[in-house]
Amino acid sequence: MGLTNNYKLNLIQWYPGHIAKAEKNLKEHLSRVDVVFEVRDARIPLATHHPQIDEWVGNKARVLVLNRLDMIPPQVRSLWINYFKNRGEEPYCTNAQHGQGVTGVAKAAQVAGVELNQRRRDRGMLPRPVRAVVIGFPNVGKSALINRLLGKRVVESAARPGVTRQLRWVRISDQLELLDAPGVIPLKMGNQEAAIKLAICDDIGQAAYDNQLVAAAFVDLLNSLAEQAGELLPRSPLYSRYELDPIPHTGEAYLHALAEYRHKGDVERTARELLTDYRKGLLGTLPLELPPNLYSVS
Repeated sequence: MGLTNNYKLNLIQWYPGHIAKAEKNLKEHLSRVDVVFEVRDARIPLATHHPQIDEWVGNKARVLVLNRLDMIPPQVRSLWINYFKNRGEEPYCTNAQHGQGVTGVAKAAQVAGVELNQRRRDRGMLPRPVRAVVIGFPNVGKSALINRLLGKRVVESAARPGVTRQLRWVRISDQLELLDAPGVIPLKMGNQEAAIKLAICDDIGQAAYDNQLVAAAFVDLLNSLAEQAGELLPRSPLYSRYELDPIPHTGEAYLHALAEYRHKGDVERTARELLTDYRKGLLGTLPLELPPNLYSVS
């Protein structure tokens, strides 16, 4: 999208100590795990893919979960499903807050368990519950997914990153045990375009970024997406919400114009409002990523 051409600085870095410790513990626990649930944010499924996860998972079974399906249009969801299927992955789309799609994730774990215990029987071993781990960036819905799988609230879940601070095992049933892990992010945010999207979606700690820079980048990103594939997005979401058209403006100029129009020039308040409205779904179902080579995806 060319965002980093407009924002020529390393504007987002966040690596709190608890995440560094959690990553170390997670890698130690992975040897005991049979299945990995990788949870991503459906609004930004590429930006919420940890670059080291393939190395960590190795040959273990992996279940790809695209959470927050309610925050993207159905046609975009279908494009992402096709995109991942073309790459040999079967994505499971969920809205963990309301339970939508969670049954499919549970069935995927059961299938993995059947295969695991058949191998154990073939070696003369007794069957045991499947051990799974839930991995993903902060605030993508991992704990909400576990609570839905269990059918009650057993792990703390909130709409902000960094709530889960330590690893813990949760027994879902006689067939499934889940390891709830804190969100993990790369040591360095080398891809600033991805980092900006994480900040917009609140999938990274607020201390990591400047609201005004991120809000301006958000407007530029929406303008770029509208130019690229406007037929897949809600029409003029910013104009519909604020009665001010972003198309003639850069993101920074729009932010200042909107501040004058709504909040007597208070740019920080306007930036926070823009980001909060998006995160609450008040701008409509707006993805921030579309599949690469969009029009070649069948």
